[in-house]
Amino acid sequence: MPGLVHKLVIVAAADGILLLPSPLRNQRSGAGIQISYRTNAIISLGENQTENSNSAQTLEAHGIVGLFTVASSSYLISISSRQQVAQVRGKPIYVITGVNLIPLSSQSDAKKAIELNNANSKKTASRVSTGLASDSDTSDDEDEDAEHDEASNTGDEDPTIPHTPEAEKSYTPTRQGAGDKSSSVVQDVIGRKGQYGRFAERWFSRKGWSVEKRRMQGMSEADSEGSGNNNRKAPGSEISVPSEDSPATSTKTSDKQNQRQESKDADSSTVADNLTPKLLKTTKMLLSSHSFYYSYDFDITRRLGTSQPNNSDVPLHKSVDPLYFWNRHLASSFIDAGQQSFILPLMQGFVGQRAFSINTGAEDPNQMVAVAKENVGEIIELQNNASSAKEFRASSGTRNFLITLVSRRSTLRPGLRYLRRGIDSAGNTANYVETEQILSEPSWGPSARIYSFTQVRGSIPLYFTQSPYSFKPIPILQHSYETNHAAFRRHFSNFINTYSNVQVVLLVDKQGVEAKIGEQYEKHTNELNSENGINGVKLGFEWFDFHNICRGMKFENVSILMDSIGSIISEFGTTIEKDGKVQRGQSGTLRTNCMDCLDRTNVVQSACGQRSLEEQLKSEGITLSLQSDASTQWFNTLWADNGDAISKQYSSTAALKGDYTRTRKRDYRGAINDFGLTLSRYFNNIVNDYFSQAVIDFLLGNVTNRVFSEFEADMMSGDPAMSMRKVRQSAIDTSSKIVIADQDEDFLGGWTLLCPKDPNTLRTFPFEEIVLLLTNTAIYAVRFDWNMEKVAAFERVELKSIVGIMKGIYITSTLAAAQTDEERNVGFVVSYRPGQKDVARINTRSLSTAVAPREEEFDGARKNRKGEGRAEAVREGAEDLGGQDDGANEDLQKRMTSSSDLGGSSAPSNPPNDSTPKVKPKDTDSSTEIKTLAFKALPANSSFASVNRDGSEGQDLTEKQMVQTVCEEIAKAVGGDALGGKRVVTCEGLVRETGGIVKEGDIISLAEARKSTGLLEQLGHSLKKLVWA
Repeated sequence: MPGLVHKLVIVAAADGILLLPSPLRNQRSGAGIQISYRTNAIISLGENQTENSNSAQTLEAHGIVGLFTVASSSYLISISSRQQVAQVRGKPIYVITGVNLIPLSSQSDAKKAIELNNANSKKTASRVSTGLASDSDTSDDEDEDAEHDEASNTGDEDPTIPHTPEAEKSYTPTRQGAGDKSSSVVQDVIGRKGQYGRFAERWFSRKGWSVEKRRMQGMSEADSEGSGNNNRKAPGSEISVPSEDSPATSTKTSDKQNQRQESKDADSSTVADNLTPKLLKTTKMLLSSHSFYYSYDFDITRRLGTSQPNNSDVPLHKSVDPLYFWNRHLASSFIDAGQQSFILPLMQGFVGQRAFSINTGAEDPNQMVAVAKENVGEIIELQNNASSAKEFRASSGTRNFLITLVSRRSTLRPGLRYLRRGIDSAGNTANYVETEQILSEPSWGPSARIYSFTQVRGSIPLYFTQSPYSFKPIPILQHSYETNHAAFRRHFSNFINTYSNVQVVLLVDKQGVEAKIGEQYEKHTNELNSENGINGVKLGFEWFDFHNICRGMKFENVSILMDSIGSIISEFGTTIEKDGKVQRGQSGTLRTNCMDCLDRTNVVQSACGQRSLEEQLKSEGITLSLQSDASTQWFNTLWADNGDAISKQYSSTAALKGDYTRTRKRDYRGAINDFGLTLSRYFNNIVNDYFSQAVIDFLLGNVTNRVFSEFEADMMSGDPAMSMRKVRQSAIDTSSKIVIADQDEDFLGGWTLLCPKDPNTLRTFPFEEIVLLLTNTAIYAVRFDWNMEKVAAFERVELKSIVGIMKGIYITSTLAAAQTDEERNVGFVVSYRPGQKDVARINTRSLSTAVAPREEEFDGARKNRKGEGRAEAVREGAEDLGGQDDGANEDLQKRMTSSSDLGGSSAPSNPPNDSTPKVKPKDTDSSTEIKTLAFKALPANSSFASVNRDGSEGQDLTEKQMVQTVCEEIAKAVGGDALGGKRVVTCEGLVRETGGIVKEGDIISLAEARKSTGLLEQLGHSLKKLVWA
């Protein structure tokens, strides 16, 4: 394969960043490239083209991770430090221990970042030489703290983030003498910038956070705007929003509408820019977490016997398995530019090695391991000197072996513990890791046999979630049985196509909260096997109740499982390679999982690896018992290190039960350690993981900048387990088949919208996503159970009962910038007088027919999962579904029916000489109280880009276009004319229609929303932001 750049120099030139390869020993240096500022264009340089610059403007790197682009800013990610962890076939394998981020905005910014990185490297080298801890993030010395703040390359901040002198000055601590008592505790906390400095500055300073500091802390500038600012700017836009006193014209409104898409993109970019400091910090922490591995000359992403030969002309980035190519998106600019030598594929997971020597002449079979080496340097030296290896041989009757463990984490459905569970629609499961155990001689000679044994772990292949706010969360199954089985079949189809056969080992409890999902796993397995499996290949299934059988810390009882599946392990065998050719391949793979696929899974996988190693050595004429031999702890520590690495990548802590994996013993000290790790996991689950999940998805290219707007709004990140477009369309289809009972009704359309929790209200939380159906005689508001894919309840309103429709701004919260955007927060309210044919039905899934008149019954119906029948309640006349009218709703009804409001009549009317019949409710009682149904448009584009059937990215209607479309369709069905009335410009500058059924006006304006947002609600969101952001 073409050679990769092993080392390079980064230069901040006038026109862009130069990447100049350093020549290898006895080789000429290759041609460099230039990355232009701002445009990120990659240009090849001549071999002799260099840049005259001093050492402060250059930075050495061991490779390029890629280009990290967020909003309008781009950064070059380079490998600043690495550590060799193994050597395979003479090719070194490294783990990344540090990265640098160089801004591509300008030469001055790039120079500053390079200088700061160089200064930090010197400081680190100085600490190492003087014996100080090199990984220390903080210091008690004030002078060192000041230097830390200036360099900003260690600890919590990133060196590439520019600092404003004014902002720095506000934090500069005043040195006090021993007897000086003029400083307060608050001043000390703010000045020292300790753990609570940000909190203290915000709440104890008269001015609060400055705009610059809000941006530096990763918070939206829009949150600092006062509600009384009449000349504020819209979030993410330079368009000035006029006050009520300013002269508004329809031309300005039209211009604003023409720029709605640009404003929406700018808003997402602005929020991303505001979160850039935290984003860069998290990115650097993730890439420097000792979790990403690479090799310049060897493909570590493929199993033995599946990789291409090293003499192939195919570039490494094209030959690696895309399932484990973690920086594919970051390196896309280099791939598109054809710069093959700078594309260094990274794999997340684990790589470790151990060397051991077998005393073939030992009489005691439990004392056969003569020497074992765990030090990486010694193991590499052993391989380099494998021809003699005199220092490693205990006697002439020994044989030397090398065991290599490689775990590969999938890039599909990646993420963190409770935020990525189960399966997605493509059949990918969370925490999917392929682990390969390789046995070889240190020389890797062609005449010696090389053994490979592969196992897989992955989340239970069903749709389910678990709450991160519980120590023992209950698995909640999602979607219908049919939907789960389709994804289940797809997962094992992909699995069998890769590994031929599969033996499932399930380790969840058979009692308690885990039992139900285990039973479903077994049920789907049995059904798949009854369908003749996948192309005739059936699934093996073994349910081992780990906690029950190993109760009392008796983990040695795992041997019971080994006795049960031992014959299957032997039948699957291992892959054997000799003379560069595969003599036999592994015919099947174990797929092991518990709930997290971490602790119990690692114990069982290590036991399977142990059994496989014993069988491999037996085929070499060596009988060894790793379980009883006291000198085989090196094997246990290798697997324990593997378990800790996978656990840290999924749950941010080391694996539980690690003491048993390392020593094959379990005592109270291990239990206490596990309790501490459990508490740490719990903290990470509810505090750190949401933003980290958003960053992981963003780095992999699974989401757009909009993910940070979504995070800022509710401090959470979404899960694209299924295509929401497909899910919503399926919900519309399901609802239309169930709720439209009259076959004479013509189905005209269906949409998914947001709706207040309680009917006949405008702002009751939480808002629910419902299905709105339209026929030629009625509309149906369907409350849908999205987990079970069933109709929970619905309300039918005759078109004849509709009095009017109001569409316009619908702001329900003002806590985040995206929630106050008047272009995106829109909706409509249908006002109607209940008639005799209006119906409400509840699906209780029971035989009971008792119905209460309030919304609590709808909630109870949605929560009831045990019944098999259906109870229906029919409401005649004016009986309400539940909920009380609030003040905002009453005001809206007055505006919808007031003639002075829009200059029209109280009831919708048609223009003169219009032959269309007037909309007048015939089957309603004029004395009946007017009711409302409120609907708000869903976000037009989520952070997960929609894709059309041809693979191109889909473009949804904007929120305003969606509301306009729905209102027009309802108006046409009613028989009124939504656009046939007279155009009126109100004193507020709003263009409204009179005479049509659809009128335009604020449902909840921004000013009203600000007034209704309580102090506690604002304080709660601010505290969440303090913790999460």
